[in-house]
Amino acid sequence: MELSQEQLNGFKERLLGEQAQVEAELKTVGVYNEETGDWEPRPDDMDIMEADRNETADRLEELEDNQAILTDLEVRLNRIKRALEKIEAGTYGRCEVSGEEIPLERLNANPAALTTVEHETELHK
Repeated sequence: MELSQEQLNGFKERLLGEQAQVEAELKTVGVYNEETGDWEPRPDDMDIMEADRNETADRLEELEDNQAILTDLEVRLNRIKRALEKIEAGTYGRCEVSGEEIPLERLNANPAALTTVEHETELHK
């Protein structure tokens, strides 16, 4: 089933909204590094000279947690961007592994889906 222009516009609008939301979430736990093009975890402000060992350990743990959150959000953001590129290229809704159509139900549930459910794990290889 070929997607209509109206459906494509709807998916594009949803993806742009989701992109803005993910970027806002990224800013709460990290900072964008222009040089590398990646997000880096942002530690809370802390006066290292006055911090005790427990406070320092807590901050390091928080930094590690922020890194995990950043990684998940960056993957999501990259998928959203790829889906938007596919809309512009006229290839949106096609599985990147098999080339078959991604079911409309899957796209409605996850507009950033790049594969059919059967091929989702192959995208991570």
